[in-house]
Amino acid sequence: MAEENRYATAKREREEHVNAVLNSSSNKKIVVAGPGTGKTYLFERILKGKTKTLTLTFVNALVEDLSLEFCGLSDVRTLHGFARSVLKKAKLEDIKIFPKLTEVIKEDAKILLDEEIDFENLFHNKTAEEKHTEFYKRRKKYYEGRYGFSDIMFAAVRLLEEKKDKIPMFDQVLVDEFQDFNKSEVALIDLLAEKSPVLLVGDDDQALYEFKSASPEHIRQRYSESTSGYAPFSLPYCTRCTRVIVEVINDIITVAKNRGHLSGRISKPFLYFDEEEKDGHSDKNPQIIYRQLQASQIPLYIQIHIEKIAKEVRKKFTVLVICPTNTQCKIIVAALKKKGFVNVSVVEKEERKEPTLLDGLKLLLKEKNCNLGWRIVAKKVLKPKDFEALLKQTDNDSVVRFFDLIEPNKRREVSQMLQTLRAVRDGGQTEDEPGLAELLKRVDIDAYGMARASLKDEIKSYRPGVPETSFCEPEVRKIPITTTTIQSSKGLEADYVFITYFDDQYFVKEGDKSKITDHNICSFVVALTRARRKVFLFSSDTTKRPVFLSWIDKKRIKEIKAKASTEGAQRDG
Repeated sequence: MAEENRYATAKREREEHVNAVLNSSSNKKIVVAGPGTGKTYLFERILKGKTKTLTLTFVNALVEDLSLEFCGLSDVRTLHGFARSVLKKAKLEDIKIFPKLTEVIKEDAKILLDEEIDFENLFHNKTAEEKHTEFYKRRKKYYEGRYGFSDIMFAAVRLLEEKKDKIPMFDQVLVDEFQDFNKSEVALIDLLAEKSPVLLVGDDDQALYEFKSASPEHIRQRYSESTSGYAPFSLPYCTRCTRVIVEVINDIITVAKNRGHLSGRISKPFLYFDEEEKDGHSDKNPQIIYRQLQASQIPLYIQIHIEKIAKEVRKKFTVLVICPTNTQCKIIVAALKKKGFVNVSVVEKEERKEPTLLDGLKLLLKEKNCNLGWRIVAKKVLKPKDFEALLKQTDNDSVVRFFDLIEPNKRREVSQMLQTLRAVRDGGQTEDEPGLAELLKRVDIDAYGMARASLKDEIKSYRPGVPETSFCEPEVRKIPITTTTIQSSKGLEADYVFITYFDDQYFVKEGDKSKITDHNICSFVVALTRARRKVFLFSSDTTKRPVFLSWIDKKRIKEIKAKASTEGAQRDG
């Protein structure tokens, strides 16, 4: 009876926090919601009965999930997608996007103006001067009027600021992950709030996107200052994580605050949600696991723990492997596939800002005389001085096409690449196999390595003389395993999470514990809270313990010492 009362009390208190938001008459509401505290449930309640609604976020994984969960309830868009629709409706024309356009025009400015202009930063912060925007417009026009991700937001905001009658109206606007918005994105939300009820949701403990000039100060100001006009609320109960994970997060936040970090942080509780099934998982997983390993051992110990979990739970479960870098993700994916896991995927974030040869060729496949496509390709196939000379010929009022400036022999070279790509795209055969091999090399695709890996997958079931411990057990081969970086893990969750390469050199700025940043702390919080049941921390530096480990109460950590043999490792897992 006492247990039933505890569960009923937890459910009632959680519902009270949701009802406080629902029953508020304010048209502008802000909800601070920690990891797994039920924002999707809140969104569904808010949307119920409304017909014309909009849900905005910039995390693609969340767009996909929310689109499915809100199917028929709300139009779910990325910020860029919504900005594009605003411009399309206003201009009555198709809006073309090339995400890396700002980087292209930044290179143009260096060559044509002899200036280093960070257009992306200027657009994010709404600080672009007229002389810079005029140059950008001129180059953008030359590149067939395409937009980049940062300038399309800037353009949509400027349009709505100048023509308030163009601001669309909705029964409700929901905004997710508000802690990671920059000034331009915030300005868009402020404009929408002039005509529609707006609900902002976020958590300044999960602010990760500094790279796009985002700041948690926007959510803090709107939550804490009455002059912002927003009614503040919170969702404190975590229904995702087991008790120990919630306690670990509170340990980290407490230590961070005591050491002078997270200045200005919104003070809010992060509480374990009492629920029967969750209690069962919490009792079975009372501690997080920590162990020091050689980097080469990490995939083996992931395998060992997965097999042990399978023997314990005897049901389907999911696994998320988090690494600091994309390269480490690829290494682990390859190693797990080698061990026989067949359901391994990687969520990879684009790390290269500079346009690639393949980017340019893909544009030319769609439009054979595309100025932007030829400009990108020309940079890759010409000598730097020759490229700069051609680029300077496009900096005037004439309508000279970049294609016309390219020498015939280089045009033929590019034409051959495009012919090869079309054959590949259309599933046909290419007669120029050496040309295909050369093209793959130029666009950084390791065809030999991919073919070799595929062949290994075909023959991996028969490997005489190799110890059985190298291969996963049959019952776990199809366990879903997703591998990703911390930044790309936003919007993801899994039953079991392995945080790998958990070393100061990756988790603390420059590996120096005296330089711990708020971003480092938030990153660790995000990684830990992807787990529904259990977290494993694997360090690859066996000479020292990571500083963040000392921020966690020792009783919440089970440290496993590495054994000399694989058999020993299986016993201690």
